[in-house]
Amino acid sequence: MSDQEIQSLEDLGGAIGQGEENAAPVYVQKIDAQGRAYATGKRKNAIARVWIKPGKGVITVNGREFEKYFARPVLRMVLQQPLVAANRDKQYDIVCTVTGGGLSGQAGAVRHGVSKALTNFEPELRSVLKKGGFLTRDSRVVERKKYGKAKARRSFQFSKR
Repeated sequence: MSDQEIQSLEDLGGAIGQGEENAAPVYVQKIDAQGRAYATGKRKNAIARVWIKPGKGVITVNGREFEKYFARPVLRMVLQQPLVAANRDKQYDIVCTVTGGGLSGQAGAVRHGVSKALTNFEPELRSVLKKGGFLTRDSRVVERKKYGKAKARRSFQFSKR
């Protein structure tokens, strides 16, 4: 036994270390010299590098307007989901570069990157974005093809004769 005896729950809390290890982490604002917040978003094989700064709401993807880059309305809606959830629509200029994957994966990667950059710029938005599921990286990727199979799981056609 130790040299001090524990008589109550308060003594137990003091013996553990005043609960400092169990305290919630404090998130701080991360901004570069130009006043921008940076984050990397990923989805499938797509990787998006996102910079966010206060502005008029201009979104640029790979040097083009996002309406031109993501022609389908669903992809544009996916990209703007974190901004709408945080009530920050038309308040930030977003510049991003996306590589790899298809358009759907790229839109998901930009969404993930925008969410992370928003939390770097405004840490108090973290709970709202976390609740919406925007900060979680969607880890689903294409399953690899196996030998002896036509695709990942599909077998070749069976013939009895």
